[in-house]
Amino acid sequence: MAQCRNCNAMLEGPYCPQCGQKDLDLERPVRELVAEVAKETFEVDGRAARTLKVLFRHPGMLTREFLAGRRRSYTPPLRLYLVISVVSFLLIAWMASRGVLLEQGQNLEDDAVWQAQFVSDELPKLMFLLLPVFALLLKAAFSHRLYFDHLIFSLHLHSATYVVLVLLIPFENLARDQPLAWIIQVALMIYFFAYFFLSIRCVYGIGWLATIVRAIAVLFGYMMIVSVMVEATSTFLILSD
Repeated sequence: MAQCRNCNAMLEGPYCPQCGQKDLDLERPVRELVAEVAKETFEVDGRAARTLKVLFRHPGMLTREFLAGRRRSYTPPLRLYLVISVVSFLLIAWMASRGVLLEQGQNLEDDAVWQAQFVSDELPKLMFLLLPVFALLLKAAFSHRLYFDHLIFSLHLHSATYVVLVLLIPFENLARDQPLAWIIQVALMIYFFAYFFLSIRCVYGIGWLATIVRAIAVLFGYMMIVSVMVEATSTFLILSD
């Protein structure tokens, strides 16, 4: 019978019953090790695909499933957020470096480079710090629920929002001249707001009127906070250079 390499306890499965370490054999070809890491990180076992399907097709259900204890079939909320946020901000930074976020009077050489660096370096950290702030706003609107519930919902909602932003941003400049791009952009915005309202109603189980009123209040308050924090952070970085 194999022994745990960490505490020498006898192994009866892939994990040590005493210390919990996984029995991972590193003396294997690099290709097998990379595949193992990819499976652990991205869960190439069907869970990632199932999680994304539920996340976007059934607003709020992923949070309900997690809070109900049905977690084994889905990617953990924090891991889902980290993977989606990293990929999303990298894509947005790449688009920013090509001038997608430029306003009138800004140039590609200086402003686009600075925007790309801000999106890739500072914005992910700032948004991660604002996750619990959004959860606090939800706590104020739905005080009967635990703060933990709001935090899980915050992770799932932000994950979906980042994907919508990645799809929305490329049409920012095109929408000014091309009607089709404008229609796609409007459709994505409608999807986002519908997703937001439906997810809140699904998670908190309240009526439509209460859902709309509280959702608007939370969204407006959070957008104000995000705008102020982004502006303050960018100003501080500019002045400190």
